Amino acid sequence: MTYLTPHFTLEEMTTTQVRGWDNTPSPEVQTALLATATQLESVRTLLAKPITINSGYRSVKVNEVVGGAPNSAHITGQAVDFVCPAYGPPLDICIAIEKSPLNFDQLIQEGTWVHLSFAPASRRNIITKTKTGYTAGLAKGTHNAHNA
Repeated sequence: MTYLTPHFTLEEMTTTQVRGWDNTPSPEVQTALLATATQLESVRTLLAKPITINSGYRSVKVNEVVGGAPNSAHITGQAVDFVCPAYGPPLDICIAIEKSPLNFDQLIQEGTWVHLSFAPASRRNIITKTKTGYTAGLAKGTHNAHNA
């Protein structure tokens, strides 16, 4: 294993649900993955629990196969989809990140996972995936927020 940071490996940061396609990051993407992993250390500290990455870097082809946006930050190594079951459901994770001072570009409550990207813009764009698309902000219906 190749550790990028104390808790995140290159292998984790390039994991994806699609098999059979080359998903080897370029040296430039590996540099971005190091920066993303460093940011994830701050998320892990905030949650005080281990994070499980479902999808990190995606080659253009892998991103296409999974139906990702053509301009997805996954392609540049600046985004991850993750869960943190020991902390709580994705909505609780999103609420904790939203309330924190962490710099991020986009935080999406995707339903069963969290999408978090760290592009240079650091827009703090927070949205929720719905049955019909995406809406601004977090859908904070019923939840068990740790920091409510």
